[in-house]
Amino acid sequence: VDIAGLVKGASHGEGLGNKFLAHIRETDAIAQVVRCFEDSNIVHVDGNINPIRDIETINLELIFADIETVQKRLEKAKKMLKADKKYQIEIDLLEKISENLEKSIPARNLEYNDEEKEILKDMFLLTSKPVIYIANVSEEQIENVENDENFKKVKEYAKNEKAEVVPICVKIEEELSSLEDEDKKEMLDAIGLKESGLDVLIKKSYDLLGLMSFLTAGEPEVRAWTIKKGTKAPQAAGKIHSDIERGFIKAEVVSFEDLIKEGSMTAAKE
Repeated sequence: VDIAGLVKGASHGEGLGNKFLAHIRETDAIAQVVRCFEDSNIVHVDGNINPIRDIETINLELIFADIETVQKRLEKAKKMLKADKKYQIEIDLLEKISENLEKSIPARNLEYNDEEKEILKDMFLLTSKPVIYIANVSEEQIENVENDENFKKVKEYAKNEKAEVVPICVKIEEELSSLEDEDKKEMLDAIGLKESGLDVLIKKSYDLLGLMSFLTAGEPEVRAWTIKKGTKAPQAAGKIHSDIERGFIKAEVVSFEDLIKEGSMTAAKE
């Protein structure tokens, strides 16, 4: 996957386009796929592989879009200030964000107090969204990815942004997707991987968004329910059905180790 291909127009001054940016505005986080592999058969729009340049091309477009959003909001807030002094807090915040965006510092890298965080929620800034970088590497690179120069560059860049990085070989993931569980495990063992890159990405994405899953198990089905970390048991039950939340009595808890050791909830209780 060559993310630079998405911004071919951007490099010629056309930008990412409003439709593309609108899609990003609706997301909770941004997963940016970055090409880190060399392959003469797959042409790069800029003629050579440079993952940091590709990341910065995308990030610059997001910054430009946010500068425009902030400036419009700032003009409106200044007009409203004449009627209501409370808009001064918003003006100060917008000026702080604008000043940093012009230095190529994304909104997510700044510190905010509680009042500023509430105002920020309303803005839907692209650079305020958490980011996870997906380093797309070759089959050869994935075997010793921590020592790969391109991957190390992306990792260092992400560290400065307090962002996550996941190395993935898309070619391997494509092959894994067509295999049954047993064959998939065999292939992963042969490559020396504990789990697929996609599974790692899902877990990292959950952490990035502060999410977790709980499972319900019974005769009809076993199902996972997604909740925010820190959600209390009644509200988690409400994810299954509102009646369960309204009629909630208690949650009986047993550790996984004890449940496996005893064999059932009844045996664990005894």
